[in-house]
Amino acid sequence: MAKTPASATYEAIGARGASVDPDVALMMALKQGDESAFEELVARHQARIVALVYRFVSDEAEAEDLAQEVFLRVYRTRDRYQPKARFSTWIYRIAANVSLNALRSRSRRRNISVPLSYSAEETQEGQTSSHVEDHRVAQPDTRIEQEELRLHVRESVDQLPENQKVAVILNKYEGMSYDEIGAVMGCSVMAVKSLLARARSNLRERLSHYVRTGRIRHSL
Repeated sequence: MAKTPASATYEAIGARGASVDPDVALMMALKQGDESAFEELVARHQARIVALVYRFVSDEAEAEDLAQEVFLRVYRTRDRYQPKARFSTWIYRIAANVSLNALRSRSRRRNISVPLSYSAEETQEGQTSSHVEDHRVAQPDTRIEQEELRLHVRESVDQLPENQKVAVILNKYEGMSYDEIGAVMGCSVMAVKSLLARARSNLRERLSHYVRTGRIRHSL
């Protein structure tokens, strides 16, 4: 079977979408009434969807509940499903929207869960490197300082505009390239780069004290 070019869209390849993405094939089977296909989709993606939602809501129980809502939406759209993107792109978009809706509905905002530092050391794929301290070997005073810094970073990321927050989470924690993030968010690669650049600028400003004192060892 010939390899589909990376630039090919699902609109262009049409029915071949199911042949290049096994998850699309499962959705098409579900559309035809195969309930076991839905069970397999849940088994294949549940852990990653729960983890993604948790990045937004920072609550394990809520992340589990919202992940169920994501899959419920997938199931409800089965009859009108059309493979216009990779299944992972489509379900990530649903998960991000569900998470943001949950945050908007809260009476008070909660912090999202992020590692200690945010680094702008980018890979060739447009991903950012993660540098996290090993808490197992940290001394008590160091652990207290790390927790204080962790709290400030959480607050800073939580205060980012929604689009910047989504871009950071998908790029840093899901390891997505600019192209993949753009597909999930429905924007261009240039727009993704702009969102991440503004997010880094905002984080650098809000965490400037920690950067100046060297407590964040890598540039934001």
